[in-house]
Amino acid sequence: MNLFNRKFFRCLFGVSVDLLLVNVACAGPPFQTDDPEPVDVGEHELYIAMEQTRTSDDISGSRPLAELNYGPVPDLQIGIGIPYEFNNPNHGATEQGLGDIEVSAKYRFLQEENDHPMVSFFPLVVFPTGDSDIGLGNGKPQIFLPIWLQKNWGDWQSNGGGGYWINHASDARNHWFFGWQLQKDISQHWMVGAEIFHNTEEKVDEGASTGFNIGVTYAIDEHNHLLFSAGRGLRNVQTTNQFSSYFGYQLQW
Repeated sequence: MNLFNRKFFRCLFGVSVDLLLVNVACAGPPFQTDDPEPVDVGEHELYIAMEQTRTSDDISGSRPLAELNYGPVPDLQIGIGIPYEFNNPNHGATEQGLGDIEVSAKYRFLQEENDHPMVSFFPLVVFPTGDSDIGLGNGKPQIFLPIWLQKNWGDWQSNGGGGYWINHASDARNHWFFGWQLQKDISQHWMVGAEIFHNTEEKVDEGASTGFNIGVTYAIDEHNHLLFSAGRGLRNVQTTNQFSSYFGYQLQW
């Protein structure tokens, strides 16, 4: 399963206002590598995004994906992601409809200090609500069990980590995902970043995959942000990722 579809699912932007100026700092979307920082207590964040991935067989993704996160208590975030998916095979009709719904919880158990990074456990469950017979779902529940880390220095931020996907669909394999992302605030409103990520084999006879994304974030103001990324695979490109893109809007309140 493409990780963009699940987040494609979840994330956090850290935003601060200093003398009425907006400072950009983000992690998670528009990247596949996620972040360990939960939303603050009593706060919400909403993502509305479009994403797609092209392979030699089809183009598929979400148009749109809606994700809502909330901080009920300190160091904890709960979230839900609901995708409206499409699948456009090279030889066949385009299908679209509800995809697999994701429910997640992020627990930060270590705060960032000078000598160590921030660390969180961010499990999620993906329910098979989409129609797998027409390519809009997995057909079986999935569980992802990742650990994410984050370290900041000046205008730079880095996130990394990964975890294990449990997937019992008929043509799927349990597999590992690993990612590392680096980003920099280049102005009061703009952030640029890049990531590299790797999946062990997700489907039978598909092989492992490696890819990268380059992304930008624009902070309109304290509460509103635009996100974009694009990339492709570096290994088993034809069957996993010839080109992928993500464009989204984030609202915090």
